[in-house]
Amino acid sequence: MNCQQLAAQVQRLQPHASPRDVARLCLLLMNHVPDAGNLDDSSHLCEAWRDIGIRLQAATDQHAAMTQELEDLALTDPKDFSAEEIWVLIRAIKVQSQVLQLYVGPPDQVRA
Repeated sequence: MNCQQLAAQVQRLQPHASPRDVARLCLLLMNHVPDAGNLDDSSHLCEAWRDIGIRLQAATDQHAAMTQELEDLALTDPKDFSAEEIWVLIRAIKVQSQVLQLYVGPPDQVRA
């Protein structure tokens, strides 16, 4: 399946999606499956679609919560950070890593 064909399938699944959203969803789907040819099969496409939707919603929720924690942390003097506040920063890095992996794929798929 090529990008144009996948975009047509995404538009069928999300008829009101903007072109930008269609492109993002295509990227997420292509990074999610090991073989893009599997997306030719409608059952595989629907399964990948559901899985990506769940992952994206979870990442979005985590990102929103982490953003609020980071905004609260930004009001604190870094010299006074507690161990819990350091953990907030570490969790923020992990959440950002998860979001990045959705869009670029796992580290073993990233090519320089």
